[in-house]
Amino acid sequence: MNAETTLKNQELIRYAYAAFNARDIDAILKVMHADVKWSRAWEGDYAKGHDEVRAYWERQWKEIDPHVVPVGFHERPDGILEVEVDQLVKDLDDKILFDGKVKHLHLITDGMMQQMDIEQPG
Repeated sequence: MNAETTLKNQELIRYAYAAFNARDIDAILKVMHADVKWSRAWEGDYAKGHDEVRAYWERQWKEIDPHVVPVGFHERPDGILEVEVDQLVKDLDDKILFDGKVKHLHLITDGMMQQMDIEQPG
């Protein structure tokens, strides 16, 4: 992948995560393929398509308050963009449930988010 595409993909991820943290689902869906496949870490399996992603996040935000910030990028040989994120997850009473780094793996196709997976440590 060329340097220009790499930078555009990183900007796309930063934009999407900022919108997620602002709870602006519509802004994120604008940069996702209609047939997006998004890991449902909170529930298992995948949310497929815009309607399922929206419903997943709306359910999730009724139970937890996640804040996710990309802090590192690495392009893998297979074209997957590995994004290291600082992830802080609190319950609705502000109790910390998780505070640490996680790897999100993004497949970006034609400038749109196509798939996201979470890589579990070790």
